[in-house]
Amino acid sequence: VASASAAATDTAPAPAAAPSQQQQQQQPPVANLVEVLRCRGLVQDVTSEEFEKVAAVTGLPVYCGFDPTADSLHLGNLLGIIVLAWAGACGHSPIALCGGATGRVGDPSGRSSERPVLSDAEINRNVEAIGNTLRTILGRAATHVTITPDGRVNYSSSSNGSSGNGGEVAVLNNLDWFGGMSFLGFLRDVGKYARVGQMLAKESVRTRMESESGISFTEFTYQLLQGYDFVHLAKEHGVRVQVGGSDQWGNITAGTDLIRKLLGSEDQEPPQCFGLTFPLLVDSEGRKFGKSTGGAIWLSADKLSPYKFYQYLFQVTDADVIKFLRMLTFIPLEEISAIEADMEKPGYVPNTAQKKLAEAVTRFVHGEEGLTQALKATEALRPGAATALDAATLEAIAGDAPSCSLSSSQLVGAPLTEVMVAAGMLKSKAEVRRMIKNGGVYLNNAKVTDGLAEVQQDDLIDGKLLLLAAGKKNKMLIRVAP
Repeated sequence: VASASAAATDTAPAPAAAPSQQQQQQQPPVANLVEVLRCRGLVQDVTSEEFEKVAAVTGLPVYCGFDPTADSLHLGNLLGIIVLAWAGACGHSPIALCGGATGRVGDPSGRSSERPVLSDAEINRNVEAIGNTLRTILGRAATHVTITPDGRVNYSSSSNGSSGNGGEVAVLNNLDWFGGMSFLGFLRDVGKYARVGQMLAKESVRTRMESESGISFTEFTYQLLQGYDFVHLAKEHGVRVQVGGSDQWGNITAGTDLIRKLLGSEDQEPPQCFGLTFPLLVDSEGRKFGKSTGGAIWLSADKLSPYKFYQYLFQVTDADVIKFLRMLTFIPLEEISAIEADMEKPGYVPNTAQKKLAEAVTRFVHGEEGLTQALKATEALRPGAATALDAATLEAIAGDAPSCSLSSSQLVGAPLTEVMVAAGMLKSKAEVRRMIKNGGVYLNNAKVTDGLAEVQQDDLIDGKLLLLAAGKKNKMLIRVAP
């Protein structure tokens, strides 16, 4: 169906095994998943009211799909990961599905135009990259997020085991079942059960058909591919629940409809399967949260440093911070309510809630090491900070402070007044001396008090970097030119 070449199939990363039918005989859930999600603002629609009743007493395999449109997931994808993490903590089996096949087609949901076509090699690289991210973050959730039988939530920085899935994380690739399927076979086995009228009625299709660019046949069939994912997972892995953003409602119901038609018969009832959607992540102005002027807020540290990730969350407005604390963190609701109440009190320290949000989400996505790096970099940009600077910390802030290159001879042994003028921080040496006298010049966060101070070799961090500040906002990262 996805016209995957043999080479594409051979180079696709081997997926982790999903739980077998026998393995899915689980202990009863420790908490009601739907209730937990609803209290967090993470429920938009469910396909049946029965889902809440069933999920409260039966451990269910739950999956969410992620298409490899880039080599990193972004902040908008984080909600799907968080819902899977909650499922695991409540006692269900979370499964992340990488769209190695569907990524070759492109989901029209929420799109005003067709996605650019990626090569098989690009898609395989993207699948491997986002698969690693999913394993890392969901693995962290499985060992750090716990829910006690009385409903208390805890996110521990140490691995205390999980109340739910015991640390097992299944990451699958739908190219494994679509790669060897022929187009004629798909039409015969799946297409004959699809009704064009129902497909045309899906909001994602109607919206695109009304647009100037229209919709291609390829994108039109996407809902059948995603729908068949649900059929395959229900049949082969006992999956009973699909979760996704609210824009996935049409694709999810296409799956539940196909399950009834393909897995049911006169002699056998189809498995009882459910769908749940969560709201898209938007701010109080209705804008998608997770986008910035520089592009997406990536989850991969290779594309966006933990420091910049932290700073994006730290800049959330007061109008949004409580909502995002509920949706994006595992902080107990009572604690979030206390933070909300504190924000109305006269002695509230501004940005306390934002700091809590940024720390919690950065820790979840990048781990303790990433959070430490983000906090060190944040401190590094504060003049007078006592934090010892290192090259890694300075590189993390490189995109947020102006930088320039000067030769070693322009730095070592040179008066600081000359260096700051050469770096373009101030217009004259006299201006630098006045600022030093007024206590506004910092070298590597240490206040400079001597107007005749010179840069020493020891001032160069790792022999190649120097951080200067003239006041609170005028900073310069100087690199030693090769």
